[in-house]
Amino acid sequence: MDYNQFLETVYQHVPNIISSIVILIIFLILGRVFKGAIEKVFNKKNSNNAISKVLSNIVKNLIVIVGVITALGTLGVNVSAIVAGLGLTGFAFGFAFKDMLSNFISGVIIFIYEPFKLGDSVEIEKKVGKVIDINLRYVTLETDTENVLVPNSLCVSKTVVVNKK
Repeated sequence: MDYNQFLETVYQHVPNIISSIVILIIFLILGRVFKGAIEKVFNKKNSNNAISKVLSNIVKNLIVIVGVITALGTLGVNVSAIVAGLGLTGFAFGFAFKDMLSNFISGVIIFIYEPFKLGDSVEIEKKVGKVIDINLRYVTLETDTENVLVPNSLCVSKTVVVNKK
């Protein structure tokens, strides 16, 4: 291959390269916009910034991953294997971490709907105590003799009796 053929090949791919870069930039901007919007909505609804940061970062990263796959497809890369690999990886992670994901999603639901607040006296699965902490994995109850960590999935799926302060 001589120099002129090389330049001709490069010039043939320039539109695809430029299109891929533009697509990637658009998805990066979309990711930032969605991240900011989600943080703004959650910060208005809830004073806990941790949940808004986690959810907004997840959404932003998913948008960027879709953008990278789209940009690679525009370049002519066969992305079907990448998409299949991501699907299988997601399935494996979901199966391996199902309890952790269940508690995380339940924690998000607790933060959004606020069925109980810090300081409320609650009964969950025959454990009665005062709520002293709520995070994305569990709710901490203070009883007369001990602190009890109740997984968030129980707080969402079982009957919870709330005695307001």
